[in-house]
Amino acid sequence: MRLNCHTTNRLQIALDVETTGLSPLRGERVIEIGAVAIYDRRVIAEFQSLINTEKRVSSSARRVHGISDEMRTGQPKPDEVFSSFRDFIGEGVLVAHNAPFDQGFLRHEFARLGMELINPFFCTLELSRERFPRLRDHKLQTVYRHLCREPERAIQPHRALDDARMVAQIWVELIKG
Repeated sequence: MRLNCHTTNRLQIALDVETTGLSPLRGERVIEIGAVAIYDRRVIAEFQSLINTEKRVSSSARRVHGISDEMRTGQPKPDEVFSSFRDFIGEGVLVAHNAPFDQGFLRHEFARLGMELINPFFCTLELSRERFPRLRDHKLQTVYRHLCREPERAIQPHRALDDARMVAQIWVELIKG
């Protein structure tokens, strides 16, 4: 995965999704999305929303992110959230930790609404494995601590916006060279 001036001189969107389960092909859905817009290595905007889908959250997914079905009551429906998210990302470069997971879910949600997701994606998990093969693991928190050299204060792991903020900081460190 090569970074070039066309990548780093564009709007970049660090993102994360939380879901009802592990596979959109089995009917699982995105229930929270968080994103951080970066331009010139600076955060310029954030986007976050819980999503009220009809799909119940599996107990295993709830143990990971802590999002219950009750928390989504009264939250916006997928068409509203993903239309706003489409506007937020524009033609930006999308960045995620384990990007195939997030990309698969987002493409599925966009397709449900008759929209396409054609933005290029970069994966901080893949990049960190290439650049730091000796790390004990390449989990988001591990890579964050390695690159940013600070604890994840006031960060709630496995919530979309907080994870997107960590991805954003990792990305900024990775594109420095």
